[in-house]
Order: sequence, then structure tokens, then C-alpha cells
Amino acid sequence: MSTPIAKLSFWGVRGSTPTVDPATWRFGGNTPCLDLLAPDGTQFILDCGTGLRMLGNRWGAENSVRPAQTHIFVTHYHWDHIQGLPFFSPLYVEKNEFQFYSFRSKFLGRDSLRQVFETQMALPYFPVDFSVMRAQRKFRELEGGETFRVGENKVIARWLNHPQGCLGFRIETPAGTVAYATDNEPGDAALEKSLRELAAGADIFVNDAQFTPAQLATTRKGWGHSSWKEGVNIAREVDAKTLVLFHHDPDSTDRVLDGILRDAREEFDSVFAASEGMVITLGAAGQPVQAHMPGLRASLRREAQFRASVSGLTSDGRRFTEETTVRDLALRGALLSLQHSPRLQSELEVVIEAPGADGAQEMRLRGYVVRLEAGMEKGTTAVGVVFTD
Repeated sequence: MSTPIAKLSFWGVRGSTPTVDPATWRFGGNTPCLDLLAPDGTQFILDCGTGLRMLGNRWGAENSVRPAQTHIFVTHYHWDHIQGLPFFSPLYVEKNEFQFYSFRSKFLGRDSLRQVFETQMALPYFPVDFSVMRAQRKFRELEGGETFRVGENKVIARWLNHPQGCLGFRIETPAGTVAYATDNEPGDAALEKSLRELAAGADIFVNDAQFTPAQLATTRKGWGHSSWKEGVNIAREVDAKTLVLFHHDPDSTDRVLDGILRDAREEFDSVFAASEGMVITLGAAGQPVQAHMPGLRASLRREAQFRASVSGLTSDGRRFTEETTVRDLALRGALLSLQHSPRLQSELEVVIEAPGADGAQEMRLRGYVVRLEAGMEKGTTAVGVVFTD
């Protein structure tokens, strides 16, 4: 009997507004969008930020069989969670069918979600209106506290503490449980209880971490967001297995997020900072939660044969140093073949011997692990690294 497997993919991880500056390149600048493929083939899309366009492009490029209906859950109606919808190419294809879920806003009344989507494409805000989308569309309004089934999967909706309202979702699949709780702020006892109910025992707990603890206590109090510290405290309290820090502030550079991730990992063992392209696999028997990056976010790539020395931390926290060969070199990263398996998103130092006019010279680089795969040679790991220094 095969083990049920689910895959959670991150297409947009930034909060408030998309970013394109190089300082946020490694973690990514698209606004929220996740894709969960359950073991029974049900596809869930969580939020419709600018990352939705990337998902739509991949959708069109793949030849795999799609489910008859895709289920799209919108947590709330702020721009960063809906602005990708007009650019989601599968909505323009007549054979596709989508079931949308969100809540009835007290500001909009009945059919709130449909109103939001139609209005953002209305004149003079967009060149064509909602009617050009030929896919079949259905809308369901939810209440916080609802529980229902989609295929073999159980979905629970709970209210979160965010201006104008926000829903969090818990999706229980045969492979494991994902709790998605973007855009929430501590401070309301009843809604904090709802958040903990969503996260209780979850295999993956995706939580808002837009602000630092200091910002949350001072200049950003009341803005509707949380911090890595709050996420760690909740994950520990409710026995969530893995915490994913999400909804990164647009002004948080990659270096800032590296520091946040280090702080979080000092207090909770299994933590990731959400990155565009990151895929988390649930259901691997006897294995911890696996996360990987399917490809380097780098451009100019060249084949190379450089000797290199690599030092870092293994997945169980042991320090290692290893001699290897750089086989594939990019302007912003490299692909290494190692006998050790470093931790995803951990820092590596790579010392490359490069030929020069005066003989071999050392190139000392620092970077972060963004990809882990089985190596071409038995007993090795292919490690993708993005360089920062």
C-alpha cells in the first residue's frame, strides 16, 4: 500500500506590496499564494496575490492531468491577497472550473468575493472586465467556525485578528495537516484561541511573521500582523511540528530575513522562512518534514570544474568541512555535490580554487542552501547555493 503524499508549494511569500529590488531577490517579492496538492488529487490554492500569476504560468506549461475542479481559498480582501487574480491565465480557459471560498464582508454584503473580483477589473482600473474570464466559477461564503470536506480532506475555517476581518484555514489530508494563518495579530483573546485551534498539532503551521517583536510592540502595533517570536511561542504551545515564517515585510531584505530565521531556529527546531519556489512534502514515512527548492533563482549559468572547500552545518546540527568540485557555476549561485547533507536555508562558506595568471587563487564566498536533491553519484547530495558575499 503506497504512502499518501501531499505537496505544499510557495508562489508568493511577501506581504503588503510586491518587491522587485535585488535585496529581496533570494526569498522573493511576490505577494501571498500557496498551492496544496492533496493525496486524492484535490488542488487547493491559498490566496490570490501576485504569486498566482507564477502558478498560472507553471499550470500552462505542465502536461499533467488537472483535477476537474480547483478550490481557491481567499483569506481576506486586502490588495496583496487578491491582486494576482486578473493575471491567472487558467481563469481565461473555458474548460477549467474553480470553486472560490471566502467570507461575507460587513462592508460589502452578499457575494462579497465576487464583488471584489469584479470591481478590481472594472473600468477604469483594468483594460478588460471580469466577463472575459471564460472558466466556470462558483463562490461560497464561509463563516469562522465552519468545518466541511473537500474530497478526502477536512477543511476548518477560523477568524483571525486583522483589520476588516480575515479567515485562517486548516486543511487535514491523509498525508498530514496544514494550518494557514497569514495576517493575524496577537492581542484579542478569543481570536488567539481560534489561531491556536487552527495550529494544534499541525504538521505545517504557516504563520504571519511580518514584523519584528520590537516593531510589533511599538510602531506597528494595530497593523494586523505578527512576528517570528509569536509564531514560535504558538508552535511550541500547541505542538505544531514545523513552523513556516510567512508574509515577509516588503522592507525586510534577505539579510534581515536571514537574521529572523536564525533567531527563530534558536528557539524552535523545525523552522523555515517561506521562499518563492519552496516545496514542502508531507507524508514521507518515518521522515521529518522535507522542504526543497526545485531550482536556483539564478540567471547566467556556466559549466565549471573548480576545486572547492565547503563548511557548514548538517541537518542534525553538526559542523562539517568537505572538499568537492563545483560543477555548475552561476552568477548568483552554484550547484555542489556533497557527501554531507546541509540544512535547507543554512549558511555555507565555499572556498573555490580559481586559476589565475599567478597560479591558483582562492575565491571565498558565503551563501545559503536553497536546494537539496539526490546527487548523481551514490551517497551524495546535490546542493544548490545562492551566494550573498
